Amino acid sequence: MQKVPSVIFKTRVRNDALGGPNPFEWKDLCTDEIFKGKKVVVFSLPGAFTPTCSSNHLPRYEELYDEFTKLGVDRIVCVSVNDAFVMFQWGKAQGVKNIFLLPDGNGEFTRKMGMLVDKSNLGFGMRSWRYSMLVNDGNVEKMFIEDGYSDNCPTDPFQVSDADTMLGYLKAQVGSKAA
Repeated sequence: MQKVPSVIFKTRVRNDALGGPNPFEWKDLCTDEIFKGKKVVVFSLPGAFTPTCSSNHLPRYEELYDEFTKLGVDRIVCVSVNDAFVMFQWGKAQGVKNIFLLPDGNGEFTRKMGMLVDKSNLGFGMRSWRYSMLVNDGNVEKMFIEDGYSDNCPTDPFQVSDADTMLGYLKAQVGSKAA
């Protein structure tokens, strides 16, 4: 079974003691802090504020959050090769309350997952290919990877990394254990 790669994410956390218009400070977050001892759904997408990511991918996971938790999911994480400032503003603009937006600013996690692609044809540079995965205690249990994985892909496939596909998988797992 594949383990999630060990990396350090550069995140920002609120610290009201700082005051002012930007009461945030840097916090390094390691892979174990996110995944160890937890059942986590991860979905990764090309970029914050992009059309499919903002109109469907992120909002649908947010909408179905309660259904995921009823199936034993501890956390839903959205990974994107964007910096912490962009991810924060995107979450704010989207009204995200339940999904943890995890910035992979250097693309290290995405690269180690084998999902880093060149999207220079869109002016994006290196970004994540669209995928989702179920991670149990740091081990990848199931992955849904969009077809057509390639550099400078002329399309943006979005068929299997969506929230409904992952939710369907989890429901089938519960159903098969009950039988």
